[in-house]
Amino acid sequence: MRQLTLTVLALAATAACSQTPVSPELVVPLVTTAVKTDEPLTSTHLRGDHEIPARPTDAQGQAIMKVATDGNSISFKLIASNIEKVVASHIHIGSATVNGPVVVFLYGNAPAGGGRHDGILSEGTFTAANFTGPLAGQPFSALLAEIAAGNAYVNVHTNDGVSPTNTGPGDFPGGEIRGQIKAK
Repeated sequence: MRQLTLTVLALAATAACSQTPVSPELVVPLVTTAVKTDEPLTSTHLRGDHEIPARPTDAQGQAIMKVATDGNSISFKLIASNIEKVVASHIHIGSATVNGPVVVFLYGNAPAGGGRHDGILSEGTFTAANFTGPLAGQPFSALLAEIAAGNAYVNVHTNDGVSPTNTGPGDFPGGEIRGQIKAK
């Protein structure tokens, strides 16, 4: 009887360990300490007051991301509205209180001085092969670790192409709207 009980427990443990991993979708911003895969998340706005320094703008956006089940890519949709002269969008490494280096391009580089934008700015999928800056050559898990630690954000950069810079909406080359990426 004891042999049968141990065998049943061993089979149950094996079955529990062989379940398919669950994979989350990331949204800017979200709330948790771990990155999972394949779970839908809700979306939160990118805003000018999340930029460092805060930007006086009516522009807003959403970055919706989903980590692939295998944990080796992220599919994304970047939406920006009421914004003008968008030149680029990236994922950066940095906490909510600092500006950090670019690690993934999501949009651009576009020429300065473009028009108004309302809607999907870009969408696609990226892998570790797309990493730049301090994550170049690193495994995909390096970005997931930064996200889990709350050290990654998305922002949208604007530029009217006229000096000086940072004169108002449509002219914030360092970023006009921003949102911290947090895992669900």
